[in-house]
Amino acid sequence: MSLDIKSRREKLKKDNVNINLVPFIDILFTILIFIIVTSSFAGTATDANSHQTSDATGKPNVTDTSGNSEYYIIPVDGLQHVIVNGKDMSYLIQDDAIAIHARVIDQGQITVNNKDKSIEITTPSGMSPNQAVRKPNQ
Repeated sequence: MSLDIKSRREKLKKDNVNINLVPFIDILFTILIFIIVTSSFAGTATDANSHQTSDATGKPNVTDTSGNSEYYIIPVDGLQHVIVNGKDMSYLIQDDAIAIHARVIDQGQITVNNKDKSIEITTPSGMSPNQAVRKPNQ
């Protein structure tokens, strides 16, 4: 049996190569669906007990609360230090959060330092550091 190379070459030249994209698109969509279903959206998830804070001022987004609250919980991931008028009040930190009086939020100054995991608070005149902050569960 002999191979006819000339006829084979002519046959290959006549054949048009077609690429079918349908299986490629099917596999692409399957991979996309798998990635979407298995992805973790932990960066955008919020805890039911926490409130978002504004990076610029450190004041909470009070639109998420209802009613007249006297204290608002300020969560900071890994919170280690709370300084109120120069006094260390870090012993009041619980679950990386601290409760701050509404008057401090409205009239005082709150500085959240995410790099140092700390909050510095200046209270309005006439308010003591013990009135300004407390444990979140009280």
